[in-house]
Amino acid sequence: MGLLVLNSCNNVQRTLPPKNRKPPQYESMFRELDTETIGSDNLKEAVKLPPGVDINEWLAMNTVDFCKQISLLYATLEEFCTPTTCPIMNVGRYEYRWADGITVLEPKMVSAPEYVECLMNWIETQIDNEIIFPKEYGAPFPSNFEDFVKRILRKVFRVYAHIYYSHFIMIVTLNEHAHLNTCFKHFLLFVSEFQLVDKEDMAPIKNLVETVLKP
Repeated sequence: MGLLVLNSCNNVQRTLPPKNRKPPQYESMFRELDTETIGSDNLKEAVKLPPGVDINEWLAMNTVDFCKQISLLYATLEEFCTPTTCPIMNVGRYEYRWADGITVLEPKMVSAPEYVECLMNWIETQIDNEIIFPKEYGAPFPSNFEDFVKRILRKVFRVYAHIYYSHFIMIVTLNEHAHLNTCFKHFLLFVSEFQLVDKEDMAPIKNLVETVLKP
């Protein structure tokens, strides 16, 4: 399969001839460094819905936390992830184009830092919207709240995937790999627990995802 170009709704737009590539270095490095993360058993229990807690409240709280985590993680790479080093938002042969469905209707090619900036601004708009994320405890969530969560976390996954594929060696150099690995494992266990990100959306780093989620 060749280069896949995807828009913000995950629709494949075109396919180009494949190129021969060796397995990415981050996959073997992750296995070597995975011991420096919090144990899976602790995280598996941490993502489960606590007794008596409303599912939407749980999804909302964790979604906000995951967005904060990825924002902080990416911030450490801003000087290395630039329009020059990352002229497109991609994960290997998978390329993502930006559209928010409101101000940008036609998916457009942007650099990785521009994509992440647009994404973080869009996420902030979603979270600040009290119709979607009610601020008052006990206030009703929209009936399709899970759809909003899925849309947000699918895009958060893309940022994780880009970091691992394009910047993991720098993450190791900065000695941030243990924190990144733990955050990613927590994120994956959560979205798997509640089926919030589809397998096809995880295809760009499928082997890494399977490594992280292995029993």
